[in-house]
Amino acid sequence: MTKKNLLLIFFTFNILTFSQQNTLDLLYQWTDDGSVLTAQTNPGDNWVGNIYNEIWGFTQNGHEFAVIGSTQGTHIFDVTDPTESYLVASIDGASTSSQVVHRDFHTFNGYLYAVADEMESSTLQIIDLSNLPNSVNVVYDTNDMITRSHNIFIDEDNAIMYSCGGKLNGSSNYLSLISLQDPENPILLTQYDTHGYIHDIYVKDNIGYLNAANNGMHIVDFSDFNNPQTLGSLTEYPQKGYNHSGWLSEDGNTYVFADENHGYQMKICDVSNPSEINVLSTVLSDVDINSIPHNLIIKNNLLYVSHYYDGLWIWDISNPENPTYVASYDTYPLSNGNSYKGAWGVYPLLPSGNILVSDMQYGLFVFAPPSDYSNLSEEDPQIVVFPNPTKDKINITLKGKGPYKIKIMDVYGKLIKTHASLENNIKISLESLSNGIYFLSTNCSDNELQMIVKN
Repeated sequence: MTKKNLLLIFFTFNILTFSQQNTLDLLYQWTDDGSVLTAQTNPGDNWVGNIYNEIWGFTQNGHEFAVIGSTQGTHIFDVTDPTESYLVASIDGASTSSQVVHRDFHTFNGYLYAVADEMESSTLQIIDLSNLPNSVNVVYDTNDMITRSHNIFIDEDNAIMYSCGGKLNGSSNYLSLISLQDPENPILLTQYDTHGYIHDIYVKDNIGYLNAANNGMHIVDFSDFNNPQTLGSLTEYPQKGYNHSGWLSEDGNTYVFADENHGYQMKICDVSNPSEINVLSTVLSDVDINSIPHNLIIKNNLLYVSHYYDGLWIWDISNPENPTYVASYDTYPLSNGNSYKGAWGVYPLLPSGNILVSDMQYGLFVFAPPSDYSNLSEEDPQIVVFPNPTKDKINITLKGKGPYKIKIMDVYGKLIKTHASLENNIKISLESLSNGIYFLSTNCSDNELQMIVKN
């Protein structure tokens, strides 16, 4: 059979935000059956009883991938066809001790950067992803620079990795700036401790949003990394606790951060003027007095939060002064408590819109995006077709109310294939199509056709 590839070129579409729904559709779930965590007889034997930790996602060679950490190491799944997701690779950490509670990940320029906390034998690992989904290659695995790190974030436009907490070059608990201009050979630029211990950070265009644990939130300009300038600070605010993590909206005006304290609400802040940071509203799942937010990401005015015992929660923050509930899914079926168990992390940034969640006890979850949309937005496309390129089929995510109709036509306007569905996640086989140019249209909008090139 002739090898088939597909290149999709998109035109401009109308935009939608989500309206309320109660639950999310689970597409895939994985918990180790004992065949992956082979180095450990009791992988959850640590102070919080977790096997799994951080989640991340990325695209490579036309595929979507999920990364989930465990006490043993790093596990990469191909989630391009989410219902048929599969484990691609497992990479042991330098320490595979069950005492490793924290791992963290970020991708840059075709590499995965992986760190761990707790153990002095941990390292920074750099993993070459260029040959996925076939294999990966660890190209850097040493503690010459990083022994332990609690969190990392990469400012991709400036090729700088920020390492929070842990231990670097013998110094503990500094914020460290590391150049990735040569992605396989990181170079330490500077260390920073003006605002004390930094638990996590979000960075865009050299501007860092520092989650400083008990010391509040700070906005710092690192453009001159030898002379960083604090642009603004928020050290007193409602329900002040342990500022754990945060994320910036696409327009740069709203920053949401989570205090990792039982019953403490997340703060939705106006940061349009860094010298005058204002808390506009607060929000929490409020399932229980012990409800606690952990990690969060903002995408297209939706706030995605891993809520420990309460699972994944999503709010619409298009009006940051009045966040509204969108959807939720409880990944942790056991009773709530006053410790730290359940949903650790969330990653909603894949092109398909599918949502990745890691649960500390129950592993990897893949959800379809919320399917009920009502209000127009300016940032979220009405249709997503993925992967690009592809071989034998396309996955289509539609955002609007069904039923949905898909048409594929040749360059002469002849109808080649139709597909109807009540579901907003659709798969269409392309095996019967010859190489050439085609056009795809939907009944979701009055926009121009999408051109499909198959070769």
